[in-house]
Amino acid sequence: MEHANQERWSKLVDAKLRNQLVTRDNAIFNSRYEGDPKSGKVKIPVRDTEVEVKAYDKANGIDPKAGTTTYLNLDIDHDEAVNELIDGYDAASVPDGIVADRLDSAGYSQALSIDKASLEALQSETGANICATKSAVTEENAYKLALQAKRVLGRKGVPKDGRFMIASPEYMEVLMLDSHFIKQGDLSQELVQTGAVGKIAGFAVYESNNMDFENANRVASRKTTTDFICGHPNWCHRVMEWQVPVHLQDLNGSGKYIGASAVQGRKVYGIKVSKPQTLFIKRTEAAT
Repeated sequence: MEHANQERWSKLVDAKLRNQLVTRDNAIFNSRYEGDPKSGKVKIPVRDTEVEVKAYDKANGIDPKAGTTTYLNLDIDHDEAVNELIDGYDAASVPDGIVADRLDSAGYSQALSIDKASLEALQSETGANICATKSAVTEENAYKLALQAKRVLGRKGVPKDGRFMIASPEYMEVLMLDSHFIKQGDLSQELVQTGAVGKIAGFAVYESNNMDFENANRVASRKTTTDFICGHPNWCHRVMEWQVPVHLQDLNGSGKYIGASAVQGRKVYGIKVSKPQTLFIKRTEAAT
């Protein structure tokens, strides 16, 4: 029964994660990998070229060509845990309502932490295309900047289908006034379910409050914030796994807690951009 609860509770937290994350799997990141994340490293498949199409010879057929999929190492270097004390109940007597409340809180807090780490990985990526415009976005250039990102990613061979834009509230404030912005009510239900708040220039738009950018090489007298990040999940990888599933841990034998238990769980994950040139980032630099 205890093992069944661990599996069920972990799935509940994962469901909360999927609902709360801005950087969702399949919309922003892909989660394809080979290996066991608990070991600390997995292999991720990366394909840089498409299948070659050649004229068919009815008499001789055509020669097969080896695929170009390569595998890169992805370090599972993020290790996070929840350990929420429940005072007054041993593990066997904790009411379901308290467990549910703790699981809900764990899912929300973990989603926030994973979002911040994921956004930091994207916007700190060396080799990404950085927009030359460093001034604040205006109504006159908000759409033009999105079109610039569209052009750059198109030239880099990024597929049109599946492109994303993660935008700051400040950029969204300007963008939503533009007639080119397709609001959520006009999107397909499938896209709405991924958390998209709109669409522009072919990008599904996701809003995030965690777009502050810290760079050790930036000028100390200027504050840098990220207005938006554009990319495609084909080259943005994230792998997550429960190192220790969510469970109720009785603390009576601890020598410190009496009549208490805790909701505990430990999740490991890794993030990698395999092709930085498929990212386009617009930043604003302002004097502090």
